[in-house]
Amino acid sequence: MAAVIGPGTPCSVCQEIFIETDKIMNASGRVWHDRCFVCVQCFRPFKDSPFYEYDGRHYCEYDFQTLYAPCCGDCGKFIVGRVINAMQQSWHPSCFKCINCHCELASVGYVKNSGKPLCKRCSAELKGAGKSICYKCHFPIHDGGITFHEMKYHPHHFNCFECHETLTTKAREFGGDLYCLRCYDKLESTICGACRRPIEGRIIHALGKTWHPEHFVCAHCEKPFDGRRHYEKKGLAYCEAHFNMLYGERCFYCDRPVGGEVISEYYKSWCVHHFRCYGCDRNLTSKDKFVDFDLKPMCKRCYEHLPMEMRKRLKAQADGTVHKTAKVKRVKKETGFV
Repeated sequence: MAAVIGPGTPCSVCQEIFIETDKIMNASGRVWHDRCFVCVQCFRPFKDSPFYEYDGRHYCEYDFQTLYAPCCGDCGKFIVGRVINAMQQSWHPSCFKCINCHCELASVGYVKNSGKPLCKRCSAELKGAGKSICYKCHFPIHDGGITFHEMKYHPHHFNCFECHETLTTKAREFGGDLYCLRCYDKLESTICGACRRPIEGRIIHALGKTWHPEHFVCAHCEKPFDGRRHYEKKGLAYCEAHFNMLYGERCFYCDRPVGGEVISEYYKSWCVHHFRCYGCDRNLTSKDKFVDFDLKPMCKRCYEHLPMEMRKRLKAQADGTVHKTAKVKRVKKETGFV
């Protein structure tokens, strides 16, 4: 809408009254001196150049494109006019094309394949043939590709990070880089099971993995073994003290984990030096003869000093225990609960 200019009309910028010799610019219902009608970003007069209005402010073409116009995802130039928004980018209508047959997609629709646009016809043909589009060269992948950063590629676009040979479909990714199968196997076999970094120098082989010596530690106290014996349980390694504390048998006499050799009798466990006669407290070994006295060991000499009636009762009790144990085993076997 043109502004009405009458006597006493001021400039919209400097507010000075126009005189007869002033050159007046008229836009958006307002008037300016030609020297005042400038780009709000670079302050250069428009003169005869085109200008753009946005939110009531006027910009030269360059600043408007820089500030507000999107860049085309294909040619990289500013888009002024119709814009196609697709695949998280903006496009000129003529630039948004099928990467296979190069037809314009603005009117026919598109299908995303490996991060690139295809027309529906090409997508159907490639899908029927079980093929994908290479994210780098945009050509169909015929003989098997590789997936890198969730995109499909021809393997020959890459070289092994270690030996620099051209990769094949057997390439493997490790640590964000691609390796040939030979280098990958070599690398994987010398990766520390704790820090996942390559091992240079001394290697510890344990738990089906390789370790830096300082990283092969007890799962409970986290102290390195430093060549000492370790004990494995559920895929973890423990030092002797903490393995016995967590999983070892406890001595019936001292109620501590049994370290080293263990003596098991009467459904109990003893440290070797705590397996003693209940009568005389003499240390017993597995070779000594002893009898059951209330589920505790008693040497033959102490047993013979017991009254006859007590010995008969202990013998009958022992025979009953043996008979009961045999019966339980027979029932378990017959019912399948072995």
